[in-house]
Amino acid sequence: MAQFDPRRQPLRFAPHLLTAVAALAVTALIWRVYEPAQALEVPPLDPTAVAALEAKAFVAAETRPGLNLPETVPVRVRGGESIQDAVERLGVSETDARAAAKTLARAGVSNTGAFQAAIATPRSGRGQPRLIGLTLRNGPASTLTVARTFDGALKLRELEETILAERAVIFGDVDRSFVRSAVDAGAASGVANKAEKLIRAKANLRAGDDFILVYDRAVTESGRPISTGELLFAQSGNTRFYAFRRKGKLEYFDDKGANLTSAGMILPIAGARLSSRFGFRVHPILRFRKMHTGVDFAAASGTPIRAPADGVVVEARRYGGYGNWIRVRLSSGVDVGFAHMSRYGAGMRPGVRVRQGQVIGYVGSTGMSTGPHLHYEAFRGGKRINPLSLRVTSGTQLTGAELAAFKAQKAKIDALVAKRKAEPAKPVAGQVTTASAEGLRPTTPALTRGR
Repeated sequence: MAQFDPRRQPLRFAPHLLTAVAALAVTALIWRVYEPAQALEVPPLDPTAVAALEAKAFVAAETRPGLNLPETVPVRVRGGESIQDAVERLGVSETDARAAAKTLARAGVSNTGAFQAAIATPRSGRGQPRLIGLTLRNGPASTLTVARTFDGALKLRELEETILAERAVIFGDVDRSFVRSAVDAGAASGVANKAEKLIRAKANLRAGDDFILVYDRAVTESGRPISTGELLFAQSGNTRFYAFRRKGKLEYFDDKGANLTSAGMILPIAGARLSSRFGFRVHPILRFRKMHTGVDFAAASGTPIRAPADGVVVEARRYGGYGNWIRVRLSSGVDVGFAHMSRYGAGMRPGVRVRQGQVIGYVGSTGMSTGPHLHYEAFRGGKRINPLSLRVTSGTQLTGAELAAFKAQKAKIDALVAKRKAEPAKPVAGQVTTASAEGLRPTTPALTRGR
């Protein structure tokens, strides 16, 4: 039979050959239906993100059995203390404190006013806390950190943030104190004080009044303010101030380009009702016709009274029927007096210099008075004159090219404020947005609200 024919070679089954053929077939099939995935480009980390990851890694490295998670503790170095002394005051070991101080010393830091320490306490509640790291600022945008690595050694690292210029827009409402309300809304204290002086010179500020401030400032890339520039715009109600530089000096103008800061004297209580004029009248208490040697302003008790111009206090005392009385000699040589005050402003005594708009006292009803009001007098050459005749209601009025430049600058501020009003409020005061403002080098306008 043929299968037993010795002349024919027997057919043998080779499993490895079949496996190889099958593998090639599968590979060919997959190659036809599968396209290799494109590699995703991972954006580079900025210095802040790198620092955050490093800090997280350091904390993770030190989170060991028996210790709670680290807590950040603010530390202020007291007079006569070293950094090591201040660290030891936290309860950590002398060894840890000395090692941290030596690490900082290698970076040239031998003393500092304040820093933050990360401390981990034992979970059992027994034993000394463990020092995890220290952080301090050694420059406007520079931070030094001493932290433990995975092997427990202390490592020094420095983060230098980029400084950006931005135009901040601050919204808020007055809650008793204008300055405190503005600072709470995110404004720098110096800007808030300047804005209050400007606004109070022309209008009263009351609780519930809204305000808007615009000013330049420098911030780090994480949004932390570094320095404050000029106040560019201030508004409360219908009172607006626009900054404009002319002849090298920054001045403030209204919507029409009239100067609001070089207008001479201001009223001691802006916006108050004039209740009695200068001249003869029937005295409200004595009930006979008598010369009224000043003017009266009706105002609630405690209303601030402000210096109408720069000058020097020459009297601050109890003065008969005038009650609490203060007299100020202005730089123009004219004296002005204020009567019936409930109390004096801080530091008011003879010889003290006062600025225009500075609080010199508060409305009251001391002396011969029928109720809270301010009696305001003026003297020239020792003779009483009508104080309202001293008030100048308008200063420099911009014209020509200056007025055109002012209007262009004003339009930019108005557009910026309108744009920020339309944006949602930022949850954190000073948070940086990504839009750019004109009139600055590459900037980042910021919006904060105090509502």
